[in-house]
Amino acid sequence: MLFVGLIIYSLFTECINRAPSLIIQNISYVKKVVFPLEILPWIALGSALFHAGISVFVLIAMQLILNGNVYWTALFLPLILLPYIILTLGIAWFLSATGVFVRDIGQAIGMLTSVLLFISPIFYPISVLPPALQTATMLNPLTLIIEESRKVLLFGQLPDWHALFVYLLIALLVAWIGFFWFQKTRKWFADVL
Repeated sequence: MLFVGLIIYSLFTECINRAPSLIIQNISYVKKVVFPLEILPWIALGSALFHAGISVFVLIAMQLILNGNVYWTALFLPLILLPYIILTLGIAWFLSATGVFVRDIGQAIGMLTSVLLFISPIFYPISVLPPALQTATMLNPLTLIIEESRKVLLFGQLPDWHALFVYLLIALLVAWIGFFWFQKTRKWFADVL
């Protein structure tokens, strides 16, 4: 259960921690070359997905070795991760554009992602919390994805499609806002850098 939570957490934090410095680290693409800068967060996300994919492979291999089987519901994992990936990409677009203007945001994001490790249900299932805290914990963007991933990978249960659909709508809104902010501010990147 801990490993599933850490896979989801690592996917998010690897992308989000890199986002504020993506444009700053690639100044040559901003100043000299006509380059679609909006793909830089995609590259960071692709790297994080590759690492998460290896971790999921290790998890499934260990399940086969220890339990002798893998639940068929594990096939739903990509559908669970899709809205999560969209949300992460939207946040990465927003942070990469903001990181050009506010250079210290990277340190703040690093601290926030460290706090996120302990307020997310990684080390514990959400069911052990009192009902009032369960509701508050569901506001965490990692909670639903961690819980649903555990359901399909470890317990062989179907995901909560309604909750994932609502999450997808919110993720699409966040991605649109992040992309809009990125495109709105990109004309000043070269001036600031």
